[in-house]
Amino acid sequence: MPFGQIVIGPPGSGKTTYCHGMQQFLNALGRKTIVVNLDAANENTPYSSAVNIEDLITLQDAMEEYQLGPNGGMVYCMEYLEKNMAWLTDQLKPFADDEYYFIFDCPGQVELYTHNESIRTIVRRLEKQNYRLACVHLVDASYCTEAAKFISVLLLSLTTMSMLEMPHVNVLAKIDLLGQFGQLDFNLEYYTSVMDLDYLLYHLNERESSARFGDLNRAICGLVEDFSLVGFSTLCVSDKHSIAMLLKEIDKANGYIFGALTEGNESILLAADATDALTEARDAQERYGILKDGGVITADGDGIDGARAPQLCAMMDTLKIVEHEGLRDP
Repeated sequence: MPFGQIVIGPPGSGKTTYCHGMQQFLNALGRKTIVVNLDAANENTPYSSAVNIEDLITLQDAMEEYQLGPNGGMVYCMEYLEKNMAWLTDQLKPFADDEYYFIFDCPGQVELYTHNESIRTIVRRLEKQNYRLACVHLVDASYCTEAAKFISVLLLSLTTMSMLEMPHVNVLAKIDLLGQFGQLDFNLEYYTSVMDLDYLLYHLNERESSARFGDLNRAICGLVEDFSLVGFSTLCVSDKHSIAMLLKEIDKANGYIFGALTEGNESILLAADATDALTEARDAQERYGILKDGGVITADGDGIDGARAPQLCAMMDTLKIVEHEGLRDP
């Protein structure tokens, strides 16, 4: 029973860098991992892809053959892959039989996850073959600095979750760079937990261009709150602690953390051994020097508002990550 991640997100959100970093991290843990490149426009990747959609079709060929633009060409490539699923399953089978862990690097075109059903169909067919997958949706953490951008991210995440209908982990990527993009109106935990959006609505309506649509803004915020589905983890891909915390969430989402139950050990206890979302957000804010007023904590711990950065304890030594031999159908 193979496990894996479907990695999606808008262009520039760091998907390919994440796939490379996560593959290195998992291999270092002893978990055999391959990256599957499903992005036909992803020509120069830092990782070596074991399966590459360009062996089936390239974006350039689709654009030249059918006179399509980049977005239309990418949609065609995914629809072509959907119609040729036998090729993909044949390419994956040797690795699945050998119990590899899969990371699927997907295209960045948002329409593929909001109203086009190709990705959804591909995932469904993999799930029917007993692949246990979780969607990892990366968005740039800098969107938290503006109310309108953050509302857009919430809508995109909610739409994607509703469309794909699979275990989902939303991630604020590049969290270590957040302090460079401007001030936060609230502490980081407000954004990761998506707390009462009425407070964000106030800042949204402060802008003259947005205030004209006050009723629409209120309706959008109400829609997100009514579904009550969206929340975020944080990620700094160069920080082992950050990757390990995110991996715990992904392992719970796709069921990997529970798989070792069949081996007769106590790995189920690790499901409750994770930091809660609020504490993790506060740790991230302190770890990467993010202040609510947009300042950055200096090396000696002094912020521009005179605040002292608390000393964080070393957590990597006690960090536990589940590794197991995989499940076999009885």
